[in-house]
Amino acid sequence: MSANVCIIIAIVVYLGAMLYVGFAFSKNNNNAEDFYLGGRKMGPFVTAMSAEASDMSSWLLMGLPGVAYLSGICSAAWTAIGLGIGTWLNWFFVSRRLRRYSSNIGAITVPDFFSKRYHDNKNIINAIAALVIIIFFVPYTASGFAACGKLFHTLFGVDYMAAMIVSALVIIGYTIMGGFGAVCTTDLIQSIVMSLALVTVVTYGINSAGGFAAVMDNARSLPGYLSLNNTFDAANNTSNSFSFISIVSTLAWGIGYFGMPHILVRFMAIEDEKKLTLSRRIASVWVVIAMTVGIFIGVVGLAMTKAGSLENLADSETVIVRITGLISRHGVLAALIAFSRLYFTVHYPTDVLVGTITGALYGVAAYFIVKALMNKVPKLNAIFNKQ
Repeated sequence: MSANVCIIIAIVVYLGAMLYVGFAFSKNNNNAEDFYLGGRKMGPFVTAMSAEASDMSSWLLMGLPGVAYLSGICSAAWTAIGLGIGTWLNWFFVSRRLRRYSSNIGAITVPDFFSKRYHDNKNIINAIAALVIIIFFVPYTASGFAACGKLFHTLFGVDYMAAMIVSALVIIGYTIMGGFGAVCTTDLIQSIVMSLALVTVVTYGINSAGGFAAVMDNARSLPGYLSLNNTFDAANNTSNSFSFISIVSTLAWGIGYFGMPHILVRFMAIEDEKKLTLSRRIASVWVVIAMTVGIFIGVVGLAMTKAGSLENLADSETVIVRITGLISRHGVLAALIAFSRLYFTVHYPTDVLVGTITGALYGVAAYFIVKALMNKVPKLNAIFNKQ
């Protein structure tokens, strides 16, 4: 069976499963809180894994290995350290307070929380939040859809626009049908597949490069490649100093977690605030492992290039795509894992679709849309106003 046929089978299985999840959860949405927060019934494992999986955008899964492949571990490692610290601090300082307060005041979105917290009767905070989300999240979501189109166009040569539209329809479909519960469940499923895929990619890459010793020998032979204060300059085969300002700048990436609505809303949705401690531990451990493996894949990819099992990459960010392409040649199961890995890299920016549709979760923009639909469709009005 050809690699393309294997990947097509994998696509059908994967997308079909995601749509089924959306359909299954559609039966559980009896009111607005069910749709927007899953009825605040999310368990600690689902909360942790969906929060961190939704954060693993294409940059972390393509950019991070790409940086390591091109210039060594320095920049990638400091970024990962900053993100790891930011993740833990966000869970420690924000999660329990936000869960408790949002439940007490009946807030179901982050803007709704601020509006009720500060008694914004004129919805000024809601309007500002909607504007911020439209300005920053719509391009982010659009980049995810664009990446879906590029992926299928690259793999099969299909029309870019058609591939992008089909991908968007699937993602929007299970989001609208199942709401927040479906989104979190698909995140959980994909994070598990992602974990298996990362292990598969690393194992396959190490074997193709000639073993772990060969990977490390190649990295040590390159000046500054394994340093935390120097970067490797591939063009001149030299090392460049990584300044203190650069270190601080990359560490500062972690600050962004305190304002990411698609993560904050997971805190609001957990069934019991006491279980957030377990969620924090799961999330912190998974994030550290995922980023460490992501960086190491870049190191392994460069060793594969030296060993001749992988071509010299003009675009270092495609290192995982190239490795998973090699894996997909080994049967349907391998193709399923490889495709899940590929699709994961372009799918998670679209998780921010939850920032505009369930993403009303995060903003009034979609909330106003739903309100408008309620006035037009009596059945929707009955559902969303059911007590």
